[in-house]
Amino acid sequence: MRHLKRTAKLGRTGEHRNAMLANLVCSLIKHNRVTTTLAKAKAARSVAEKMVTLGKRGSLHDRRLAASRLHQQDAVKILFDQIATTHKERHGGYTRIVRLGQRQGDASQTAILEWVDTPLPEKAPAGESKAEEVTQPAEAKEEAAKPA
Repeated sequence: MRHLKRTAKLGRTGEHRNAMLANLVCSLIKHNRVTTTLAKAKAARSVAEKMVTLGKRGSLHDRRLAASRLHQQDAVKILFDQIATTHKERHGGYTRIVRLGQRQGDASQTAILEWVDTPLPEKAPAGESKAEEVTQPAEAKEEAAKPA
């Protein structure tokens, strides 16, 4: 019987899936935000939350368990020293998934996996783009501001 054995297979073998999820969580730890597919984000969320729980406990045994799962000592150090201390008062729910939409190439759902304590990206007002604002030289902005 396969009771309570449900996991996202993601079209990979068990070893490949574990290595991919460990790499995804390490990238989340190092960069605080990862853009990936929705299915991978949902699978990586549980791994990331378990790693934060280990970091909050903070014993040597927990550090070794995290290192054996993530395979990157620098990520484990950041996890235990910075991320676990910022989530000390929180009882679970350390990550959020923000859906982005479909990817151009294969139309798969994409999402951002990030820590809860990072602010949400702000949306630009309609009709105004940040790219236009950055690419305009300072002189053009001054001329546009002058009355005609």
